[in-house]
Amino acid sequence: MAKREIRDRYAGQSLGSVWAIFHPIFQIALYVFVFAFVFKVPVGGTSTMPLDYATYILAGLIPWISMQESMVKSCIAVSGNANLVKQVVFPLEVLPFKTVLASMLPQIVGTVVLIIYVLIKHGELHFTYLLMPPLVCMQMVWMLGLAYLFSCVGAFIRDLKDVVQLFSLVGVYLMPAFYLPDMVPSAFRPILYVNPFSYLIWCYQDVVYFGRIEHPYSWVIFGLISLGTLLLGVRVFAKLKPNLAGAL
Repeated sequence: MAKREIRDRYAGQSLGSVWAIFHPIFQIALYVFVFAFVFKVPVGGTSTMPLDYATYILAGLIPWISMQESMVKSCIAVSGNANLVKQVVFPLEVLPFKTVLASMLPQIVGTVVLIIYVLIKHGELHFTYLLMPPLVCMQMVWMLGLAYLFSCVGAFIRDLKDVVQLFSLVGVYLMPAFYLPDMVPSAFRPILYVNPFSYLIWCYQDVVYFGRIEHPYSWVIFGLISLGTLLLGVRVFAKLKPNLAGAL
């Protein structure tokens, strides 16, 4: 079902599913060009900031792209499949799960492009890249919890999709993806620590950019957030599941 969701998105187009790969490649390449060759921010080349500014940005931006896509699509995962929801024998838990799987494709493609860029630019990868698989699993646990929560609530509150879309536009600027935490005025810096998505970004920056566990507390908090969100999402979904067909 996840494969079909990706394929149907580009149905009728000449290149078809090729666009699912080309879009993230073009987006990542654009960011590399802008921040590596146009806005040459003097970041990198030191023990504290080892790699260039483009790598710093992509380390947090790539997982955020999949995260926001999953959140937005989860809001209509149930309401957009009314014919399946009204079939008593269909396991509704599949709908949020396939949305999460389909949303991971941009991150997979973007990560491959990032690895190629880092190898070309810096000639090697940090050993911390070995932590990428468990980190992605933690992220998917969080995405799945949000998907269960948003999909069932979105069936009753249709405006939820628009609220999540607005947050997706603003959210990237409320976490340290485009800037260093030290660049934020001290009066507004607590926003970074209140925003749960900041810990996702810091974990990926540890793996991809710093090459060391620069933010150890972020891994603990991120793990707790992921597990807690999954438990909450599953519980809310199970409670609202009997009433979903009647809401459509």
